[in-house]
Amino acid sequence: MPSTLKFSLSFMLLCCFVGCQSRTEQPDFVSSEEVENLPPELKPEVRKVLREYAGSFEQPVLLMNDGAVSKAQLKLGQAVYQKRCVQCHGVSGDGNGPVASSMYPRPRDYRKGVYKFTSTPYGSKPVRSDLIRTVTNGVRGTSMPSFKMLPPEEIEAVVDYVLALTHRGELELQIAVLADFEEEVDLELVEEESIPLLKRLWERAAGSQVVPMSPQPVFTQEHIDRGREAFLTKGCSKCHGEDGRGQTPDNLAGNLKDIWGNVTRAADLTGGMLRGGQRPIDVYRRIFSGINGTPMPGFGNAFKQEPETMWDLTAYVLHVTNSRRMGVSHLPGQGSPYIPVTEETDDATD
Repeated sequence: MPSTLKFSLSFMLLCCFVGCQSRTEQPDFVSSEEVENLPPELKPEVRKVLREYAGSFEQPVLLMNDGAVSKAQLKLGQAVYQKRCVQCHGVSGDGNGPVASSMYPRPRDYRKGVYKFTSTPYGSKPVRSDLIRTVTNGVRGTSMPSFKMLPPEEIEAVVDYVLALTHRGELELQIAVLADFEEEVDLELVEEESIPLLKRLWERAAGSQVVPMSPQPVFTQEHIDRGREAFLTKGCSKCHGEDGRGQTPDNLAGNLKDIWGNVTRAADLTGGMLRGGQRPIDVYRRIFSGINGTPMPGFGNAFKQEPETMWDLTAYVLHVTNSRRMGVSHLPGQGSPYIPVTEETDDATD
Protein backbone atom coordinates (compact mmCIF):
# COMPACT_ATOMS: atom_id res chain seq x y z
CA MET A 1 0.00 0.00 0.00
CA PRO A 2 1.43 3.45 -0.90
CA SER A 3 2.80 5.34 2.12
CA THR A 4 0.55 8.33 1.48
CA LEU A 5 -2.53 6.10 1.53
CA LYS A 6 -1.29 4.42 4.72
CA PHE A 7 -0.82 7.83 6.33
CA SER A 8 -4.30 9.00 5.25
CA LEU A 9 -5.94 5.88 6.66
CA SER A 10 -3.95 6.20 9.89
CA PHE A 11 -4.92 9.85 10.16
CA MET A 12 -8.61 9.04 9.66
CA LEU A 13 -8.47 6.28 12.27
CA LEU A 14 -6.76 8.58 14.74
CA CYS A 15 -9.33 11.30 14.07
CA CYS A 16 -12.12 8.78 14.69
CA PHE A 17 -10.32 7.65 17.83
CA VAL A 18 -9.95 11.20 19.10
CA GLY A 19 -13.56 11.91 18.20
CA CYS A 20 -14.77 8.87 20.13
CA GLN A 21 -12.60 9.85 23.08
CA SER A 22 -14.02 13.37 23.15
CA ARG A 23 -17.50 11.95 23.75
CA THR A 24 -16.38 9.94 26.76
CA GLU A 25 -13.39 11.78 28.23
CA GLN A 26 -13.13 15.46 29.04
CA PRO A 27 -9.99 16.91 27.44
CA ASP A 28 -7.71 18.89 29.71
CA PHE A 29 -4.61 21.02 29.42
CA VAL A 30 -1.28 19.40 30.21
CA SER A 31 1.51 21.15 32.06
CA SER A 32 4.65 22.27 30.29
CA GLU A 33 8.03 20.65 30.79
CA GLU A 34 9.11 23.67 32.85
CA VAL A 35 6.28 23.08 35.32
CA GLU A 36 6.83 19.33 35.43
CA ASN A 37 10.48 19.95 36.34
CA LEU A 38 9.59 22.07 39.38
CA PRO A 39 9.76 20.64 42.92
CA PRO A 40 6.57 18.69 43.72
CA GLU A 41 5.35 21.23 46.26
CA LEU A 42 5.39 24.07 43.71
CA LYS A 43 3.52 22.39 40.87
CA PRO A 44 -0.02 22.61 42.34
CA GLU A 45 0.48 26.29 43.21
CA VAL A 46 1.71 27.14 39.69
CA ARG A 47 -1.26 25.34 38.15
CA LYS A 48 -3.67 27.11 40.52
CA VAL A 49 -2.33 30.57 39.68
CA LEU A 50 -2.26 29.78 35.96
CA ARG A 51 -5.88 28.65 36.10
CA GLU A 52 -6.84 31.82 37.93
CA TYR A 53 -5.51 34.09 35.19
CA ALA A 54 -5.70 31.94 32.05
CA GLY A 55 -8.71 29.77 32.81
CA SER A 56 -9.19 26.07 32.28
CA PHE A 57 -10.33 23.87 29.42
CA GLU A 58 -13.89 24.04 30.73
CA GLN A 59 -13.74 27.81 31.16
CA PRO A 60 -11.09 29.23 28.80
CA VAL A 61 -9.94 32.81 29.35
CA LEU A 62 -8.21 35.15 26.93
CA LEU A 63 -5.58 36.72 29.17
CA MET A 64 -5.16 39.87 27.09
CA ASN A 65 -8.78 40.62 26.45
CA ASP A 66 -9.87 44.22 26.03
CA GLY A 67 -13.46 43.15 26.44
CA ALA A 68 -14.08 42.53 22.75
CA VAL A 69 -13.95 38.73 23.02
CA SER A 70 -16.90 37.18 24.86
CA LYS A 71 -17.00 33.83 26.63
CA ALA A 72 -19.33 32.58 23.88
CA GLN A 73 -16.77 33.59 21.25
CA LEU A 74 -14.04 31.64 23.04
CA LYS A 75 -16.25 28.56 23.40
CA LEU A 76 -17.05 28.73 19.67
CA GLY A 77 -13.33 29.00 18.95
CA GLN A 78 -12.65 26.06 21.24
CA ALA A 79 -15.27 23.95 19.44
CA VAL A 80 -13.72 24.76 16.05
CA TYR A 81 -10.24 24.06 17.41
CA GLN A 82 -11.25 20.70 18.90
CA LYS A 83 -12.79 19.69 15.58
CA ARG A 84 -10.18 21.07 13.16
CA CYS A 85 -6.88 21.67 14.93
CA VAL A 86 -6.42 19.47 17.99
CA GLN A 87 -5.26 16.39 16.05
CA CYS A 88 -2.05 18.25 15.13
CA HIS A 89 -1.65 21.09 17.64
CA GLY A 90 -2.84 19.24 20.77
CA VAL A 91 -5.36 20.23 23.43
CA SER A 92 -2.90 22.63 25.10
CA GLY A 93 -1.60 24.08 21.82
CA ASP A 94 1.77 22.41 22.43
CA GLY A 95 2.05 21.05 18.87
CA ASN A 96 1.86 17.54 20.21
CA GLY A 97 -1.43 16.23 18.89
CA PRO A 98 -1.98 12.51 18.16
CA VAL A 99 -0.62 12.74 14.59
CA ALA A 100 2.11 15.35 15.18
CA SER A 101 5.03 12.94 15.36
CA SER A 102 4.46 11.80 11.77
CA MET A 103 4.57 15.31 10.33
CA TYR A 104 7.30 17.40 8.75
CA PRO A 105 7.54 20.13 9.72
CA ARG A 106 6.04 19.63 13.15
CA PRO A 107 2.82 21.53 13.99
CA ARG A 108 3.39 24.83 15.76
CA ASP A 109 3.74 24.88 19.55
CA TYR A 110 1.87 28.08 20.39
CA ARG A 111 3.03 28.27 24.00
CA LYS A 112 6.25 30.17 23.30
CA GLY A 113 4.28 32.94 21.59
CA VAL A 114 6.55 32.61 18.54
CA TYR A 115 5.04 32.52 15.07
CA LYS A 116 7.12 32.06 11.94
CA PHE A 117 5.23 33.97 9.30
CA THR A 118 4.38 37.44 10.48
CA SER A 119 4.22 40.90 8.97
CA THR A 120 6.19 42.25 11.93
CA PRO A 121 9.97 42.49 12.49
CA TYR A 122 12.07 39.52 13.58
CA GLY A 123 11.49 38.67 17.22
CA SER A 124 8.11 40.43 17.34
CA LYS A 125 4.73 38.96 18.06
CA PRO A 126 2.34 38.59 15.13
CA VAL A 127 -0.62 40.86 14.53
CA ARG A 128 -4.08 39.39 14.39
CA SER A 129 -4.29 39.61 10.59
CA ASP A 130 -1.19 37.36 10.36
CA LEU A 131 -3.02 34.57 12.17
CA ILE A 132 -6.21 35.11 10.18
CA ARG A 133 -4.18 34.81 6.97
CA THR A 134 -2.46 31.60 8.09
CA VAL A 135 -5.72 29.93 9.13
CA THR A 136 -7.44 31.05 5.93
CA ASN A 137 -4.68 30.20 3.46
CA GLY A 138 -2.84 27.42 5.26
CA VAL A 139 0.93 27.02 4.85
CA ARG A 140 2.08 25.62 1.53
CA GLY A 141 4.42 22.65 1.65
CA THR A 142 3.32 21.67 5.15
CA SER A 143 0.44 19.73 6.72
CA MET A 144 -1.31 22.99 7.63
CA PRO A 145 -4.34 23.14 5.30
CA SER A 146 -6.40 26.09 4.19
CA PHE A 147 -9.61 26.70 6.14
CA LYS A 148 -10.99 29.30 3.77
CA MET A 149 -14.23 27.33 3.46
CA LEU A 150 -15.02 28.00 7.13
CA PRO A 151 -17.44 30.84 7.88
CA PRO A 152 -15.55 34.05 8.73
CA GLU A 153 -16.99 34.04 12.27
CA GLU A 154 -15.47 30.60 12.91
CA ILE A 155 -12.06 31.71 11.64
CA GLU A 156 -12.21 34.77 13.90
CA ALA A 157 -13.26 32.62 16.86
CA VAL A 158 -10.58 29.96 16.41
CA VAL A 159 -7.91 32.67 16.19
CA ASP A 160 -9.17 34.08 19.49
CA TYR A 161 -8.91 30.61 21.02
CA VAL A 162 -5.41 30.06 19.61
CA LEU A 163 -4.41 33.40 21.16
CA ALA A 164 -5.90 32.23 24.48
CA LEU A 165 -3.75 29.07 24.32
CA THR A 166 -0.73 31.14 23.32
CA HIS A 167 -1.05 33.63 26.18
CA ARG A 168 -1.71 30.79 28.60
CA GLY A 169 1.50 29.08 27.53
CA GLU A 170 3.51 32.28 27.75
CA LEU A 171 2.21 33.00 31.25
CA GLU A 172 2.80 29.41 32.31
CA LEU A 173 6.45 29.74 31.37
CA GLN A 174 6.78 33.06 33.20
CA ILE A 175 5.24 31.67 36.39
CA ALA A 176 7.34 28.51 36.23
CA VAL A 177 10.57 30.47 35.84
CA LEU A 178 9.64 32.79 38.71
CA ALA A 179 8.66 29.87 40.94
CA ASP A 180 11.90 28.09 40.17
CA PHE A 181 13.94 31.19 41.02
CA GLU A 182 11.94 32.40 44.05
CA GLU A 183 11.10 28.91 45.31
CA GLU A 184 7.52 30.10 45.64
CA VAL A 185 4.78 31.58 43.49
CA ASP A 186 4.85 35.32 44.13
CA LEU A 187 1.47 36.71 43.05
CA GLU A 188 2.73 40.28 43.24
CA LEU A 189 5.47 39.53 40.68
CA VAL A 190 3.00 37.75 38.42
CA GLU A 191 0.57 40.67 38.49
CA GLU A 192 3.06 43.54 38.38
CA GLU A 193 5.76 42.12 36.13
CA SER A 194 4.88 38.96 34.19
CA ILE A 195 1.45 39.89 32.87
CA PRO A 196 2.33 43.55 32.05
CA LEU A 197 5.48 42.36 30.22
CA LEU A 198 3.48 40.00 28.01
CA LYS A 199 0.91 42.71 27.32
CA ARG A 200 3.59 45.17 26.26
CA LEU A 201 5.12 42.70 23.81
CA TRP A 202 1.79 42.05 22.11
CA GLU A 203 0.76 45.71 22.11
CA ARG A 204 4.11 46.71 20.61
CA ALA A 205 3.58 44.34 17.68
CA ALA A 206 0.26 45.99 16.80
CA GLY A 207 2.01 49.06 15.39
CA SER A 208 5.14 47.49 13.96
CA GLN A 209 4.18 45.93 10.64
CA VAL A 210 7.05 46.04 8.15
CA VAL A 211 6.49 48.68 5.49
CA PRO A 212 8.73 48.48 2.38
CA MET A 213 11.56 50.99 2.34
CA SER A 214 10.73 51.90 -1.27
CA PRO A 215 7.71 51.43 -3.54
CA GLN A 216 7.36 48.09 -5.27
CA PRO A 217 8.55 48.38 -8.89
CA VAL A 218 7.20 46.57 -11.92
CA PHE A 219 9.61 43.63 -12.04
CA THR A 220 11.78 43.29 -15.15
CA GLN A 221 14.64 41.02 -16.17
CA GLU A 222 17.01 43.69 -14.83
CA HIS A 223 15.52 43.32 -11.34
CA ILE A 224 15.94 39.54 -11.57
CA ASP A 225 19.56 39.82 -12.72
CA ARG A 226 20.47 42.27 -9.94
CA GLY A 227 18.61 40.08 -7.45
CA ARG A 228 20.61 37.04 -8.50
CA GLU A 229 23.84 38.95 -8.01
CA ALA A 230 22.74 39.99 -4.51
CA PHE A 231 21.57 36.44 -3.76
CA LEU A 232 25.04 35.09 -4.55
CA THR A 233 27.03 37.82 -2.78
CA LYS A 234 24.96 38.92 0.26
CA GLY A 235 24.71 35.62 2.13
CA CYS A 236 21.52 34.00 0.76
CA SER A 237 23.30 31.24 -1.17
CA LYS A 238 25.16 30.18 1.97
CA CYS A 239 21.99 28.42 3.17
CA HIS A 240 19.85 28.13 0.04
CA GLY A 241 22.69 27.13 -2.30
CA GLU A 242 23.73 28.93 -5.46
CA ASP A 243 20.82 27.42 -7.39
CA GLY A 244 18.31 28.04 -4.56
CA ARG A 245 17.63 24.33 -4.03
CA GLY A 246 18.98 24.22 -0.50
CA GLN A 247 21.39 21.40 -1.29
CA THR A 248 23.96 22.69 1.19
CA PRO A 249 26.00 20.55 3.58
CA ASP A 250 24.15 21.81 6.69
CA ASN A 251 20.77 21.16 5.09
CA LEU A 252 21.72 17.71 3.91
CA ALA A 253 23.20 16.76 7.27
CA GLY A 254 20.29 18.12 9.33
CA ASN A 255 22.55 20.41 11.34
CA LEU A 256 20.08 23.31 11.61
CA LYS A 257 17.57 23.53 14.46
CA ASP A 258 14.71 25.86 15.36
CA ILE A 259 13.91 27.23 18.82
CA TRP A 260 11.44 24.40 19.40
CA GLY A 261 14.40 22.02 19.26
CA ASN A 262 13.38 20.44 15.98
CA VAL A 263 15.70 19.88 13.06
CA THR A 264 14.94 22.32 10.27
CA ARG A 265 16.43 23.36 6.93
CA ALA A 266 16.62 26.29 4.56
CA ALA A 267 13.91 26.14 1.92
CA ASP A 268 14.27 24.74 -1.57
CA LEU A 269 13.22 27.91 -3.37
CA THR A 270 12.72 26.03 -6.63
CA GLY A 271 9.95 23.95 -5.06
CA GLY A 272 7.29 26.49 -6.00
CA MET A 273 5.89 26.62 -2.46
CA LEU A 274 6.97 29.54 -0.31
CA ARG A 275 5.52 28.85 3.11
CA GLY A 276 5.32 32.49 4.12
CA GLY A 277 3.22 33.41 1.07
CA GLN A 278 3.65 33.92 -2.65
CA ARG A 279 2.85 37.65 -2.88
CA PRO A 280 5.77 40.03 -3.47
CA ILE A 281 5.09 41.70 -0.10
CA ASP A 282 5.24 38.30 1.62
CA VAL A 283 8.66 37.55 0.10
CA TYR A 284 9.87 41.09 0.87
CA ARG A 285 8.93 40.70 4.53
CA ARG A 286 10.63 37.29 4.80
CA ILE A 287 13.85 38.81 3.43
CA PHE A 288 13.50 41.94 5.56
CA SER A 289 12.59 40.25 8.86
CA GLY A 290 13.75 36.67 8.51
CA ILE A 291 11.63 33.87 9.99
CA ASN A 292 11.00 33.81 13.73
CA GLY A 293 12.36 30.84 15.58
CA THR A 294 14.51 29.60 12.68
CA PRO A 295 18.09 30.24 11.47
CA MET A 296 16.72 32.50 8.68
CA PRO A 297 17.98 36.01 9.59
CA GLY A 298 16.53 39.36 8.56
CA PHE A 299 18.33 41.50 5.98
CA GLY A 300 16.39 44.73 6.45
CA ASN A 301 19.17 46.56 8.27
CA ALA A 302 21.81 45.29 5.84
CA PHE A 303 20.01 46.96 2.93
CA LYS A 304 19.01 50.25 4.54
CA GLN A 305 21.39 52.14 2.27
CA GLU A 306 20.28 50.28 -0.84
CA PRO A 307 16.53 49.67 -0.39
CA GLU A 308 16.04 48.82 -4.06
CA THR A 309 18.07 45.62 -3.47
CA MET A 310 15.23 44.30 -1.32
CA TRP A 311 12.90 44.37 -4.34
CA ASP A 312 15.63 42.95 -6.60
CA LEU A 313 15.96 39.97 -4.26
CA THR A 314 12.19 39.64 -4.10
CA ALA A 315 12.02 39.54 -7.90
CA TYR A 316 14.76 36.91 -8.05
CA VAL A 317 13.22 34.65 -5.39
CA LEU A 318 9.84 34.77 -7.14
CA HIS A 319 11.58 34.04 -10.45
CA VAL A 320 13.34 30.99 -8.99
CA THR A 321 10.18 29.82 -7.21
CA ASN A 322 8.14 29.95 -10.41
CA SER A 323 10.88 28.49 -12.63
CA ARG A 324 9.45 24.96 -12.70
CA ARG A 325 6.09 26.36 -13.78
CA MET A 326 7.90 28.09 -16.63
CA GLY A 327 9.32 24.78 -17.83
CA VAL A 328 12.76 24.94 -16.24
CA SER A 329 14.07 21.56 -15.11
CA HIS A 330 16.24 21.37 -12.02
CA LEU A 331 18.67 18.60 -11.22
CA PRO A 332 17.14 15.91 -9.03
CA GLY A 333 18.27 15.94 -5.44
CA GLN A 334 17.48 14.09 -2.26
CA GLY A 335 13.81 13.88 -1.51
CA SER A 336 12.16 16.08 1.08
CA PRO A 337 12.88 16.10 3.95
CA TYR A 338 16.59 15.87 3.29
CA ILE A 339 17.32 15.15 6.93
CA PRO A 340 18.77 11.71 7.56
CA VAL A 341 16.59 9.53 9.77
CA THR A 342 18.16 9.20 13.19
CA GLU A 343 16.78 8.32 16.57
CA GLU A 344 16.34 12.03 17.30
CA THR A 345 14.62 12.97 14.04
CA ASP A 346 12.50 9.86 14.18
CA ASP A 347 11.06 11.18 17.44
CA ALA A 348 10.66 14.80 16.35
CA THR A 349 10.72 14.96 12.60
CA ASP A 350 11.21 18.57 11.52
